[in-house]
Amino acid sequence: MTPTVTATPRVSRDEELHWIALKMVPGLGTRKAGLLIEKFSNPQSVFRASKSDLERAGISASVAQSIASGCSFDDAVDQQQKAINTGVELVSITDPRYPPRLKEVYDPPVLLFARGRVDLLQTLTLAIVGTRRPTPYGLAATTRLAAELAQAQLTIGSGMASGIDTAAHRAALGVKGNTIAVLGCGVDVVYPSENKKLASEIAANGLLISEFPMGSPPYPQNFPVRNRIIAGMSVGVLIVEGAQYSGSSITAKLAMEQGREVFAVPGNITSEMSWSPNLLIKQGAKLVQEWNDVIVELQPEDRRRLIVNGQREILGEEIAQLPEGPQAPLRKELLAKLKVDQKTSLDSLLESLEFQSSSEVSAALFELEMLGLIKKLPGLNFVKVW
Repeated sequence: MTPTVTATPRVSRDEELHWIALKMVPGLGTRKAGLLIEKFSNPQSVFRASKSDLERAGISASVAQSIASGCSFDDAVDQQQKAINTGVELVSITDPRYPPRLKEVYDPPVLLFARGRVDLLQTLTLAIVGTRRPTPYGLAATTRLAAELAQAQLTIGSGMASGIDTAAHRAALGVKGNTIAVLGCGVDVVYPSENKKLASEIAANGLLISEFPMGSPPYPQNFPVRNRIIAGMSVGVLIVEGAQYSGSSITAKLAMEQGREVFAVPGNITSEMSWSPNLLIKQGAKLVQEWNDVIVELQPEDRRRLIVNGQREILGEEIAQLPEGPQAPLRKELLAKLKVDQKTSLDSLLESLEFQSSSEVSAALFELEMLGLIKKLPGLNFVKVW
């Protein structure tokens, strides 16, 4: 499921060093760093600016002095070398590979540390998050939904925490789908430690990203900060299980604030782990029982993009699985004419197949329905099953 991407030339090591140095300036938060890039266009210009120019841009005198002194470059050199040694790529907010939806949030990180398939930053991502202490029901629901949504060409994003996050990543990898783990520590740090193997698998087949510098420990305050990235880069967030004041509730709240779709899997009302998803459903989150409950809520352009991305793989597999016989060419032609997101009437199909009788077309449609490749709707209409 590798998306087609345009090759992007790497920035020079000097440019890269300036981005890291901007990230490492003491006291310069994410929001202020973003404002400086908006005003000065690039970090080189920021470091060339005078102290007074920086203060006029809204930077405090002490932080402006830190920038002007260049004191962050020593740390930046160390960070750059660590990134080179571990195969980590740096993706700045001006890089074409930067997640387009993430730019829309209030305080997007100016720099991402990325380990793995950076091309996944350009794919449609759905976040699946939940409790670190899931029930068997929660694990089963996560595994099934994450696998099916990954097969539907969505990249599964999560935080690689124990429980629901881990199950979502593993399910996506299990069907050879795409997955992105957003970490609350450096991308060279594994947390929790029992996910060492999973982290290696994601680095090899998916993507690990973080806004925190190399070697950063998993401080508790990092995780709410990281949750805004999980929500911000995604088309929506699916909550499986979570207690009343859980991290998944925070992620759902961030998703709502960012204008993202919020989905939830309903749970047993006697389980404390059902509090968050059930409350979200009461507040208007989309109830999810199967993978298609997510797909139908996506924007039309996103659904079309999923179809285009998966056309070669999905349609190719469907046609390869069709049994041979006198009806085989007609079945293949019908399958090519039907769409996933738009119903087609029997009359329209008959008009487009003028050399086929209605009985032959009906028989071929029935066979496709029995194979699970199409679905019959009221009024003699048909759609392709995803």
